[in-house]
Amino acid sequence: MFNAYSNDSDVLNIQGDALTVTNGATRVVINGTLELPKDKRGLNAALALKQAVDNVVAALQAQADLPERIRDEPDARPGVVDNPF
Repeated sequence: MFNAYSNDSDVLNIQGDALTVTNGATRVVINGTLELPKDKRGLNAALALKQAVDNVVAALQAQADLPERIRDEPDARPGVVDNPF
């Protein structure tokens, strides 16, 4: 089961890797394109997506001190690389 905001390592793949839901301690990221055909495969994909989003909503609603907005973390500073030439 996908537990939103519980760690920085869980990834839920829907329809193979057509859509990925990536967990994080401060954000959940959804990437990809998901087609929902009118068949059992589409139903299963829709239910998996719904369960993941319902889990995100429940986790957010359960946090009493939810901030208005989290601070965006800056990109890691690039390291210095010696010129190979």
